[in-house]
Amino acid sequence: MCGVVGIVGKTDVNLQLYDALTMLQHRGQDAAGIMTCQGGQLSQRKDVGLVRDVFQPRHMERLKGNIGVGQVRYPTAGSSGPAMAQPFYVNSPYGICLAHNGNLTNASELLQHLFKSDLRHVNTDSDSEILLNVFAHELQLQGKLEPQPADVFAAVTRVHGRCHGAYAAVGMIANYGLFAFRDPFGIRPLVLGRRNTAQGTEYMVASETVALDVLGYEIERDVAPGEAVFIDMAGQLHTHQCAESPELAPCLFEYVYFARPDSLIDRISVYKARLRMGEKLAAKILRERPDHDIDVVIPVPDTSRISGQAMAETLGIKFREGLIKNRYIGRTFIMPGQKQRKRSVRQKLNPVKLEFRGKNVLLVDDSIVRGTTSKEIVQMARDSGAAKVYVASAAPPVRYPNVYGIDMPAANELIAHDRNVEEIAEAIGADWLIYQDVDDLISSAKEGNAKIKRFECSVFTGEYLTDGVDKNYLERLEASRSDGAKAAGNHPEAGDVLGLHNSNVGVGS
Repeated sequence: MCGVVGIVGKTDVNLQLYDALTMLQHRGQDAAGIMTCQGGQLSQRKDVGLVRDVFQPRHMERLKGNIGVGQVRYPTAGSSGPAMAQPFYVNSPYGICLAHNGNLTNASELLQHLFKSDLRHVNTDSDSEILLNVFAHELQLQGKLEPQPADVFAAVTRVHGRCHGAYAAVGMIANYGLFAFRDPFGIRPLVLGRRNTAQGTEYMVASETVALDVLGYEIERDVAPGEAVFIDMAGQLHTHQCAESPELAPCLFEYVYFARPDSLIDRISVYKARLRMGEKLAAKILRERPDHDIDVVIPVPDTSRISGQAMAETLGIKFREGLIKNRYIGRTFIMPGQKQRKRSVRQKLNPVKLEFRGKNVLLVDDSIVRGTTSKEIVQMARDSGAAKVYVASAAPPVRYPNVYGIDMPAANELIAHDRNVEEIAEAIGADWLIYQDVDDLISSAKEGNAKIKRFECSVFTGEYLTDGVDKNYLERLEASRSDGAKAAGNHPEAGDVLGLHNSNVGVGS
C-alpha cells in the first residue's frame, strides 16, 4: 500500500507536496520521494524513511517548479531500499516520472514483453517501474514531437489493455504536464481536487481526501475507474474514460484498516463506515449472545477505536482506552519474522491494568491477519488481571492473500487459513471470538455510496476481480511472501541496483 500525490500549481509546489505526503504517511513508512519540474528541468529527492527524515531544508530548496509528483511507500511487489523509492523516471520519450499505488498481477509477463518486444530496460524488480515503462512505450508509439492530451489518453487506453491488477498512478511529462489514471475497477483510491488562488486555478490528485483538506483544495470528484486525467502546464484540466468496460469495485480493506477515518473514498466516509461496522458487529453479538457478560469494550488502537465506540454504545456498556499505543512502532503484520513481530507488539502497546483487573473484557480489533498481535494482546489482558478475554474483529476472517497492493503474508501464514472460528479463538487464547459477517461489512461501506455494486474483498472470499490470478500465480506469490522466503532473500541496495548513490538528481528535458 502506498500514497501518491501530484500537483499543478501557480507557484513552487515543493512544500505542498511535502505537506500532502505527511498526511498520507499512514499509507507507507518505508520510503518517500518527490520530483518537480521547472523549465523542463526535473529535480528529485527520494530515500528510505519517513517524510520528515527524507526531506531536509536543503533538499526542499532544490525541488523547484510549479508541477510535481510525490509518493510514500511500503514494500509490496519488489524489494525494500533506496532504489525502490518513487517516483521512477525514464528519459524517453520526453522525460517521464511516475508514482504508483497498487500491484500488477501480470508483472512477470509485462517484464518479458518490455525487454523482448518494446526494447526497454527495467532497473529494479518493482512493478511500478514496469508500469512506467509500459506507459512510456505506448506514449512513444503516438509519434508526436509534442504530446497532446489525446496522446496521453491513447497511451493509457493501451496500458489498460496490457496491465492487469490494481493501479492508481500519478506522473509527470517534463515541460508538458501532469497525468493520472486508475485501473478499470478503481481498486485503489484516487481523488481530484482544485483550489482557486489569486494567480489562477491549481489542481491536485491524491490517494486520499485528507491530503486535499490540509492544503485547502476542494474535492472535485474521485477519478473514475479506467479514467485518465491530464493537466497541462497552463493549468488546463483534460479528462477521458480510457477503459472499455469500467466498473467501480474499490478495495474493502481500505475502509477497514488502511485509509484515515477523516477521508472520503469514492464518496464514502471512512469514519461513518467504521461506525456502521461496529453497530452491525454489536447487533451480531446481541443475536448470538443476548445474555453476554461483557463488562467493558477496549479497542486495539488506533484503527478499531471508531468501531469499538459504536459497539459499546449499541451494547450499552462502558468503553475504555485500556491499551496505550507507542506511535513510533510500525505496523506489525508486515514485519518479517515472528520473533520481531512479537517484540514489536509489546513495544507498541502497553495496558492500563486498572481497566482489565477482574473484568470480562471485549477487545475490538479492525481485523486479524497473522494472529500474532491478537495472541500477544490477549495475553497482556490476562497478565493485567482480566477475568475473561473476548475478541471481536470488525472484519471477517482474512483467509486469502491480497494481490492488489497489500503485502499480506502467504496464505498458510494467515491465522484464519484452514481454521474455523473456534480454532482461531483457541490459537490466540481468547475465551470467545466473533467476526464481522462479509455481507455486513459490505453493507457498512455500501451504505455510503449505493451506486457501488460490489467491492474488491478477495482477502475474505478468495474471489479475485482481475485476470490471471489463478492457482499457479497464488503459489508463486506464496513462495515469495512466506517468512522463510523473506529471511532467505538477499535484497540489493540502491547503489548495487542503480549505480547511483546521490538521491538528488537534476534531469534536463
